[in-house]
Amino acid sequence: MNYKHLQYFWATAKAGGLLRAAEQLYTTPQTLSGQIKLLEDRLGRKLFRKNGRELELTEDGRVALGYAEDIFTLGGELEAALRDRPDGAPRPIEFRVGVADSVAKPVAYRLLEPALNMPQPVHMLCHEWKFADLLAELALHRLDLVIADEPVSRRVSVQAFNHPLGSSTMSFFAAPSLLSKLEGSFPACLNGAPMLIPSRASSVRSQFDAWLKRNRLEPRVIGEFDDGALMKAFGREGRGVFISPSVVEEQTAEQYNVEILGRSDELIENFYAISVERRITHPCVAVITQSARGKLFGH
Repeated sequence: MNYKHLQYFWATAKAGGLLRAAEQLYTTPQTLSGQIKLLEDRLGRKLFRKNGRELELTEDGRVALGYAEDIFTLGGELEAALRDRPDGAPRPIEFRVGVADSVAKPVAYRLLEPALNMPQPVHMLCHEWKFADLLAELALHRLDLVIADEPVSRRVSVQAFNHPLGSSTMSFFAAPSLLSKLEGSFPACLNGAPMLIPSRASSVRSQFDAWLKRNRLEPRVIGEFDDGALMKAFGREGRGVFISPSVVEEQTAEQYNVEILGRSDELIENFYAISVERRITHPCVAVITQSARGKLFGH
C-alpha cells in the first residue's frame, strides 16, 4: 500500500472535502482526487461518494478512516519517541492496558503502580471501558492486558487467559454526618439506612443482595451506580452508606473523608489480569501479577 495515498485520503476525510484538504496540503484538488482514486483501486472499494457538492464517506470509507487514524497516530508517537529520547537512552516499554469500569480506582492504581516503578521507563496507555469492549480490543491485540473483577467466560469467543491476582473482602463506609444518625451496631444499623449500591453489572451485586437477605437487612436504596467513583462521591456528601474493597479501605476513607462502618468476610471481590498470553512474557504484566500476589493481596 502507498501510504502517501492513504494520507491524502485521511486528510480529505478529516478536512471534510477536497478543496480544504488541498489547501492544507499545499496541492491541488485534482491531485488529491487522483491519489485517492489510486487508493480505492488498490483496496477495491469506494471510499467516498458524492452528496450534492459535498463528499461523504462510504461504509468502507469509515472503516478505512479508523485504520488510518491508528496508523498516523502511531506515526506521530514514533516521531515523538525518537525525537524526545536522548542518544543512548533506553526506549520506553509501551504498555497498553484496559481497566474494567467496575474496578475501584484505588485498586486499579495499586495494581498498575508497580509497572511504573520498573528500572526501564514505561509508557503506559491506560483505557477504562466496559469489560466486553475491552475484551474486543484485547482480541485485536490493541491491548496487552485487561484488569477486571471477573474472569473471561468460556462462552465468550475471545482467545484469552485469566491470571488470578487475588481477592478482597468488602468494607462499608459512611460520612461522619450520616454515621451519627445510624442506630445500633453493624450490620443491624443498615436497616432503614440510606444505601448506595453497585449496579447489577457489578460482580459483587448478587453477593450483596444475598447477604442482605441472609442477615434480614432492608436498607433504603438511594441509588444504583455503574461508576464506583460516582457512588463514593455521593457517599462523601452523606447521601448513603456504600461498599468498597477492604484492601484499599484506608485510602478510601482518607480520599472521600468517610469512616469505616464495618466489614463482611462474606462479600468477596476477585481481581484478574487477562491477556492473550497463556504464559506471561510482557515485563509490565509480569511485575503487576507478581506484586499483586505477593504484596497487595498476599496478606
